[in-house]
Amino acid sequence: MRTLTVSLADRSYSIHIGAGLVERAGDLITPVLKRPRVFVVTDETVGDLYLDILLKSLDLADIRHDHAVLPAGEGTKSFAQLESLLDTLLAARVERSTTLVALGGGVIGDLTGFAAAILLRGVDFVQIPTTLLSQVDSSVGGKTGINTRRGKNLVGAFHQPRIVLADIGVLDTLPRRELLAGYAEVVKYGVIDDPAFFGWLETHGLNLLDGDAEARTHAISTACEAKARVVAEDERESGRRALLNLGHTFGHAFEAETGYGATLLHGEAVAMGMAVALDLSAAIGVCPPEDAARLRAHLTAVGLVVDPRKLPGAPDWDLDRLLEHMGHDKKLLDGRVTYVLAKGIGQAYLCRDTDPDRVRSVLAAAIQ
Repeated sequence: MRTLTVSLADRSYSIHIGAGLVERAGDLITPVLKRPRVFVVTDETVGDLYLDILLKSLDLADIRHDHAVLPAGEGTKSFAQLESLLDTLLAARVERSTTLVALGGGVIGDLTGFAAAILLRGVDFVQIPTTLLSQVDSSVGGKTGINTRRGKNLVGAFHQPRIVLADIGVLDTLPRRELLAGYAEVVKYGVIDDPAFFGWLETHGLNLLDGDAEARTHAISTACEAKARVVAEDERESGRRALLNLGHTFGHAFEAETGYGATLLHGEAVAMGMAVALDLSAAIGVCPPEDAARLRAHLTAVGLVVDPRKLPGAPDWDLDRLLEHMGHDKKLLDGRVTYVLAKGIGQAYLCRDTDPDRVRSVLAAAIQ
């Protein structure tokens, strides 16, 4: 097991990375509990695989527990499911000393974390992420929230977990498509500020996807170390942390157009969004075209779709609607979208004065 730390003074917490952590969860979370009582939140897919294992671990550690099993899928990140979960928690008479445990991917982690942030004006929660995407991204950093019809993650709160348990063993049960979606977020860290890591992924990425435990541990650790550093510097995304949204402005628009459903997973949308972001960077003359092509080549080589026109089941992309979705981006400043662009692999930066006509032309070229 490898242990990292997110340094936030008295709110600092550990990220444990290794195999078999669900089975050890009771012992691992005991030191951070105010009282030996937790409420586990999971979804139907993950619950069938790992809920009994987790509950047994809690029993062995003498931790009292209740649980709720929610529907799987992005649709669970909604006001309706949030209200239902809060009602369930209150009916179970949870107290401020009760800790919520999120057992699942990003949807469960985001929803449970948001519920923890507002329940009884704030209770503790623990992240046990079960997808590659959530292990390297959403479980670390304290972003919680739900989606609305106006866009993704527009309602939420910053609420840090007490501990994160990233069990690489659970990745063995993930479908290849889910692994690839998570892999896009791994690649993101290389593109932002670690060209050596991007080069390592070009050599070892397929090993990671094919189940190599050493490669998975290295990649997850590297990504979590990078995110932990950024969160410690800029917890509430007032500056540098916004770089972690590379690919997300375009990606969220693609997701919105596909209805946040099975047609396009979040990580798949990020892959397409990163490709467009580097194409835009090249179009305005700050990024070598060969770097934009290198990113596309690697994402394609591992099996990700970077061309929106080639997405299976893709809608007839509407340029104006995509731009409208982007207009709801959380990084708006004085009504203008802040784009995460790159001067090359490993050189991401924030651009607050991008020419709207250039954005329109690059996005049009990507979808038409």
